[in-house]
Amino acid sequence: MIPTNMQITPVKPSTARQIAPPVQQPSVNFRDILFSKHAALRLDSRDIKLSDDQISRLGTAIGKAQEKGIRDSLVIMDDVALVVNVRSRTVITAMNQQDNVFTNIDGAVVV
Repeated sequence: MIPTNMQITPVKPSTARQIAPPVQQPSVNFRDILFSKHAALRLDSRDIKLSDDQISRLGTAIGKAQEKGIRDSLVIMDDVALVVNVRSRTVITAMNQQDNVFTNIDGAVVV
């Protein structure tokens, strides 16, 4: 029981605070992907040609690697393996199925 000498003050609804949406990593546009001179030479010498779709998928893979905090990623896509510096969005080297040893990476993305 509430004593009769106590006053009850209704609680005013608080003003709604907007909750910021979760921060999303920007998707990587294929135009933002750079190919080092070394990677360009490897693509050419190994006759590796990337389609627009593959470049787009590479951009998605770089975005995923960035979300996970990967600095240097191996991206395996179709029959091509690419080592990418995620921060600079630069493909460092490209390999086909004949190569199977990868160094200087701290993560991998398979697309």
